[in-house]
Amino acid sequence: MRVDKYLKVSRIIKRRTIAKEACEQGKISINGKIAKPGDEVKIGDILEMTFGSGSMKVEITDLKDNVGKDQAQTLYKTL
Repeated sequence: MRVDKYLKVSRIIKRRTIAKEACEQGKISINGKIAKPGDEVKIGDILEMTFGSGSMKVEITDLKDNVGKDQAQTLYKTL
């Protein structure tokens, strides 16, 4: 699954276009490597995101194309 789509489906970022822009600005990394919007993610990958003055680090635990709002947090584990 593309990283920009994963960020949207998991509701870490609300819109795919914003996720794409974050990747293009170098704010998202996969396993320590700066991510491009089309980079593929897989279960076990570590995503690091920087937003303003904060940052977030998560491990991907599941990949699904569509999930409900209440199930979105089951797709990742916060580190």
